[in-house]
Amino acid sequence: MLSKSEEDYLKSIFLLELNSTTKTISTNLIADRLQTKASSVTDMIKKLQLKKLVIYTKYKGVSLSKSGRILAATIVRKHRLWETFLVSKLNFPWDEVHEIAEQLEHIQSDKLIDKLDYFLDFPKQDPHGEPIPDKNGKMRKQNSILLSNAHINKKYSICGIKNSEASFLQYMDSIDLKINSVFTVSNRIDFDDSVSITIHNSDINLSKKVCDNLYIKTH
Repeated sequence: MLSKSEEDYLKSIFLLELNSTTKTISTNLIADRLQTKASSVTDMIKKLQLKKLVIYTKYKGVSLSKSGRILAATIVRKHRLWETFLVSKLNFPWDEVHEIAEQLEHIQSDKLIDKLDYFLDFPKQDPHGEPIPDKNGKMRKQNSILLSNAHINKKYSICGIKNSEASFLQYMDSIDLKINSVFTVSNRIDFDDSVSITIHNSDINLSKKVCDNLYIKTH
């Protein structure tokens, strides 16, 4: 049994590893993600290392052990299944489910989560387009790029949201952009790296910050 805090650390390292080009994650990156002090991160990492859930090298960073990665993937699986349940079965808006799923992800019953997965017909992604690990911790890779790297005059669809903060999701709702929305990149403004897209016969200009938080794939 792990504490809620220990599970939060494992999940954070797991998610940081997914987007990292290096083999180890710095304590500063973990501290930024969890909004805590680097010294507190170091203390927790040492505890997790004693439980053989992470591999830590001073001044270099930390990575998950095999057992730590399996546990972390399980926590991510629970979180994303609960988000899917809340949106698809209880009609929660997608901008409200993250905080609730943060609480539900710490439920320890494997039987409950397996039944939830079955009830939802084994979804492959959550409401934000994030892939859901299976019960063995395996997770499909997405062939996606950020909208900021898109090519002009190509057609794409939105397949994921990098920033799941409520304010960003509410902004997405306000301009009627959703997972699977199909659009064409019509222009890029060099001055501020904003991008214009054409969707539903209308043009929308999106800032670089928005483009850096939308995963897309060729349609």
